[in-house]
Amino acid sequence: MTTELLEIQPSELKFTFEVKKQSSCSIQLGNKSDQYVAYKVKTTSPKKYCVRPNIGVIKPNATCDFTVTMQAQRVAPPDLHCKDKFLIQSTVIPTGTTEEEITSAMFSRDGEKNIQERKLKVVLISPPPSPVLVPRNGEAKQDPYTATSVLKDKVKSGAENIPPPLKVRDRSVFF
Repeated sequence: MTTELLEIQPSELKFTFEVKKQSSCSIQLGNKSDQYVAYKVKTTSPKKYCVRPNIGVIKPNATCDFTVTMQAQRVAPPDLHCKDKFLIQSTVIPTGTTEEEITSAMFSRDGEKNIQERKLKVVLISPPPSPVLVPRNGEAKQDPYTATSVLKDKVKSGAENIPPPLKVRDRSVFF
């Protein structure tokens, strides 16, 4: 049995899922060997995800990151369940090999090459809850342009209710 070439963190791809919004996550690969290692990332849904960079070279005992972006989706899957998977292939390459020199043939299985593979599953996470909708004149409305630090709310008389500005304390107190 050969030792694993790569340490992969995290062990699954987690995306915050919102309809019509793209989401990204970052994966770190750590070369656990004292040799140059090439990697290649594949997915079961290539039109749904963008992987950058999807191939690379990791120097001995070094790390590198790649980013996976899930394209905006029109509908949410039932119960946010996703069957998509990613495959990370890795293999030892000659010292000094560059990304431009990596070919698909390096990852083809033949008798003499050691191609290691790790599968990562995709996990979809619900977005954090939206701000609470405050009834305004009997209707629940949310103004997307209202800053959270200054709350403006029209009262029935039409006057604005704006909180007073924060007072700055004497700075000598903090030293």
